[in-house]
Amino acid sequence: MKKFSTYLVVMFMIVFWIIRIIITLSSELGKDFMGIKPSNEIFEIIILFATLLCVILVAKRKLTGALIYLTLHAIYFGGDITQKLNLITNNEQLSLAQSTEMMFSMLGVIIALIVLIDLLLDKNRKANPKDKKTDWFYKNEDFDRKLDDRVDKNNYRTM
Repeated sequence: MKKFSTYLVVMFMIVFWIIRIIITLSSELGKDFMGIKPSNEIFEIIILFATLLCVILVAKRKLTGALIYLTLHAIYFGGDITQKLNLITNNEQLSLAQSTEMMFSMLGVIIALIVLIDLLLDKNRKANPKDKKTDWFYKNEDFDRKLDDRVDKNNYRTM
């Protein structure tokens, strides 16, 4: 993670993940969190565990993490969004809980899209990776010159 946008995206992923954990736990305990209930609890738990893997992959700037994250969230939350939009087009009124569910579903898909866009727009992701642990040695021309000068002169002194 070298860019500030990546830090923000990963932070939003983790905050949304924590909110979804709270929603799932409250649903398992028989209560609702702001009127929100998961549409499929088993798939929600699978998504929660897969999100951990995706957060690690996105932090390492891997495109597969963003694609998996977008796919899972689009499948799970996309169905909820289309269901709520069908209710709106049929001139039905959404309750407060349904509109909150729709807002969280849209937020889940939007965060997943932003993660993918952030990784796609980073041109230096593969072209110029940096590693602070080894760059001081391999990309330090002054160190190479000093080493070459010493080797060429064969001037080993003992004091």
